[in-house]
Amino acid sequence: MDKILVANRGEIAIRIMQTAKKMNIKTVAIYSAIDRNSPHVKFADEAVCVGEAPSISSYLNAKKIIEVAKNLNVDAIHPGYGFLSENASFARLCEANAIIFIGPKSEAIKTMGNKLAAKEAVKQYNIPMVPGIDEALTDVAKAKDIANNIGYPVLIKASAGGGGKGMRIVETESDLESQMNRAISEATSAFGDGSVFIEKYVRSPRHIEIQIMADSHGNILHFFERECSIQRRHQKVIEEAPSSVLNPVLRKNMGEAAIKVAQSCNYLGAGTVEFLLDADHNFYFLEMNTRLQVEHPVTELISGVDLVELQIRVARGERLPIRQDDLKINGHALELRVYAEDPLNDFLPSVGHLKSYSLPTGKGIRVDNGFEQGMDIPIYYDPLLSKLITFGQTREEAIQIMLMAIENYHIEGVETTLPFGKFVCEHEAFKTGHFDTHFVQQFFLPEQLQQNARNEAKLAALIAVRLYKEDQKILRLPNI
Repeated sequence: MDKILVANRGEIAIRIMQTAKKMNIKTVAIYSAIDRNSPHVKFADEAVCVGEAPSISSYLNAKKIIEVAKNLNVDAIHPGYGFLSENASFARLCEANAIIFIGPKSEAIKTMGNKLAAKEAVKQYNIPMVPGIDEALTDVAKAKDIANNIGYPVLIKASAGGGGKGMRIVETESDLESQMNRAISEATSAFGDGSVFIEKYVRSPRHIEIQIMADSHGNILHFFERECSIQRRHQKVIEEAPSSVLNPVLRKNMGEAAIKVAQSCNYLGAGTVEFLLDADHNFYFLEMNTRLQVEHPVTELISGVDLVELQIRVARGERLPIRQDDLKINGHALELRVYAEDPLNDFLPSVGHLKSYSLPTGKGIRVDNGFEQGMDIPIYYDPLLSKLITFGQTREEAIQIMLMAIENYHIEGVETTLPFGKFVCEHEAFKTGHFDTHFVQQFFLPEQLQQNARNEAKLAALIAVRLYKEDQKILRLPNI
């Protein structure tokens, strides 16, 4: 494998290229017209424009990407996350053109990309699943019968896709029809597939996921868990590894269950098996993400592996160079997704110009970054600027380093999730580990963030006045 095309942009494109260059593999960047001057374009050995700004014309233009790969004699394509990373048709297109797709085979992507098909695949492995119905629904009357049998509250979920789209919590029968219609409409708009299914809603759940890696020689490893319960709109903002609530026995059981999920679809490469953990520490299979996750750095830091390097080695047909017994948890890692979003305005995107953009540095700090000062934030893509990751020997140390890193991350021109990250890390529920996926709804008050900002500004002003007065007292000797 001499040359890899990275079919993505921003921080994940640079992250993949860093490992490729370490392995002495040439890299090709693709970019849209609006991304012409982006850091990932400059970082690559070669770069090709694949279309205009909208994703459908550029980063989702599968035929154009394959054409570029063939013209430049590319051996493999790494899709990163998002865009075409979980597109079975794109994986098949790579296979048909004798280009290695650095990810699972198209059939595994197809199976795990449909939640109902995924549940059907893992049934024979006796993996716990949330009570519900394993069939697509569009009929409201039938949905009401099922919901009454399961018992309220229930969760309506889109069969295709994820990211919280096409998902509705229903507390009572009177709300079922309206919520189901909304879920179907949203799923149709987002995924082109309006089919939904119903399952029991697990109250106060933790969102725990297990990182796995499988080679083509029958070896599958798990790299322990990530805690992903701090979310807004069912999408993660802060992740950590390991989880503060898992004991060794539960960790082992969940890891083994994740490996079975991978076995159920003849999996290859990096993947993540997601579980819900209820208040009694019962875990239930949720879904499998057939790609590298945004939050993979926290796993790398506690396990001491380069997951992208393992992806590439597996794609080349190599055996995994480590065994399960070789893997041990070392320390604790946190990740804050630094989005150009306004936490005071329901986390809505905050597009604009990066007037100032300075990254924190220091021991225990890692920043996977995709932007630089002077750039504009495009409206066409996910507003993720970077991932701020910290590592310590203990969870408490990792949190303190995160707070220090947030203070030293300077951004002007757009609102970001940095203040939210500080709020979470200073909150007692997070510090003690007593939280679940409802943290934002239960504890986050935008007014409190505003008050904290006012208090900090007032304190800064008082300090400035005091320093000024002290300065006036200094005796200035006359010139002689």
